Amino acid sequence: MTKLRLPRPAATSASAVLALALLLTACSQSTDAGKDDGEPTSALTHIHGLGLLGETLYVATHEGIHSPGEGGSPVLVGERRDDFMGFTVAADGTFLASGHPAPGTDGPSDLGLVVSEDAGLTWEVRSLGGEVDFHALDTAAGGPVYGYDSTNGRLRVTRDRVVWEDRARLRALDIAVSPADPDTVLATTEAGVARSTDGGRTFAPGKGQVLTHVSWGAADALYGVSPDGVLFRSGDGGGTWARVGSVPGGGPQALTAVGARRLLVATGDGVYESEDAGRTFERRMAVTAGDDGH
Repeated sequence: MTKLRLPRPAATSASAVLALALLLTACSQSTDAGKDDGEPTSALTHIHGLGLLGETLYVATHEGIHSPGEGGSPVLVGERRDDFMGFTVAADGTFLASGHPAPGTDGPSDLGLVVSEDAGLTWEVRSLGGEVDFHALDTAAGGPVYGYDSTNGRLRVTRDRVVWEDRARLRALDIAVSPADPDTVLATTEAGVARSTDGGRTFAPGKGQVLTHVSWGAADALYGVSPDGVLFRSGDGGGTWARVGSVPGGGPQALTAVGARRLLVATGDGVYESEDAGRTFERRMAVTAGDDGH
C-alpha cells in the first residue's frame, strides 16, 4: 500500500482551540447510540482508543473493540458492543478500559474499570463499577494506572487496579504518563498542556501548544495532535514542540505512540500507522463515520 507523505501545516488557529472546547463538552456527555445486530460493520460512530498486542491492532470504539479484517474492514473482537471510552494496553498485555454498556445490556450505566486478560474476548469489572466513567486511561511499565474521571473532572490513581486514590481536579480530554518517571503526567486542556510532577496531585496551568491527544512513546519521544490534525513531537517532555506534519483523514479521535518512531492515529476515515515518527502513514483500518460523532 502506498504511504502518504504529509505536508507541513500552518500554525494552530483559534478555531482549533474552540474545537477542543467542543470536544471537552461533547465527551462529557454519554449517549445511547450503538448497534446490536450481531454483525461487524465499518460504520463506527467514534474511536476512543488504540493499542497493539504483538502485531495485532485493537481499536476501542463506541460499538466495542475491533481489529482490522480482510481489506482493513473492522471486525468485532469478542461479543461485547460496549462503548469503550478510556482504553490502554498495559505492559503485561492486559487490556484496561472504561465507558458505558451497550444499549439493552443489564447493569449500571458506568463500567468503572474493566479488564480483559484474553485480548478483548471477555471482560470483567475490576473496580468502580456503576461509579465512574474513565474517558482516558494510561500507565507506564511498573507504575500506577491513571484514569481521568470525566463525570467528576478528577484524576484518579490505582496501583492494584482495585483501590483508587483521588488526585487533582481538572478539565481535560486526554492524559499521558512519562515512561521515564511515572509521577510525571500530562493532560490536554483548552489552555494547552498541563503538567504534573507529583503523580497528578497538582497540575501547573495548561500552556503552550493546544492538543487534543498526547502519547509518550519513549522518554524523548512525546507526540501530540492538535484539534485540526497537526502532529507534533517533543523531545523534552512537552517543554517545546516541533511540527511533524498533518495526520490523514480529518479530525483526530485517538493517538497512541508504541515506540519512539511508531504511531497509531485514528481520524475521521480510519486508523493509520506510521513507522517513521509521523512523516508518512499507512491506513490499517478503514472506517465509515456513523451518525454520532461524540
